[in-house]
Amino acid sequence: MFVLLIRLVLIALIIFLLYRGVKFILNPKRRLELAQERKEFYFLDDQENVRKNFLITYKGALFEGEKYLGTTEQSFEVISIFIWSSTASKLKGLTIDDFRYLEGFIKERYPCAKIDWKSPIREFLKEKPVQS
Repeated sequence: MFVLLIRLVLIALIIFLLYRGVKFILNPKRRLELAQERKEFYFLDDQENVRKNFLITYKGALFEGEKYLGTTEQSFEVISIFIWSSTASKLKGLTIDDFRYLEGFIKERYPCAKIDWKSPIREFLKEKPVQS
């Protein structure tokens, strides 16, 4: 009887560890951090929850976007998005085209939204390109 009980506890422990392992591997926050380390693009967002900010990692930089709900002609939609990066040092090497790419990707998800960048990205995007 005691041996049977130990076997059941071991089976339950193995199932629990497998469950936790799969949950850890599929965790979106972990995938975001991994993409940031690899300097890949990853977009983490819950489109159903407007109050929850989205996170983007692109070329090693982490951006956070804050969504605001408003009215359009037909429905309530996300009409304004503010995006910033908490680590300005990670922005080194990013170009205007990179920020336009991010804006385009966000516009695909939220077509009615006006995208505003916070400082220092806002000042960088306002600079006029050098003419040759």
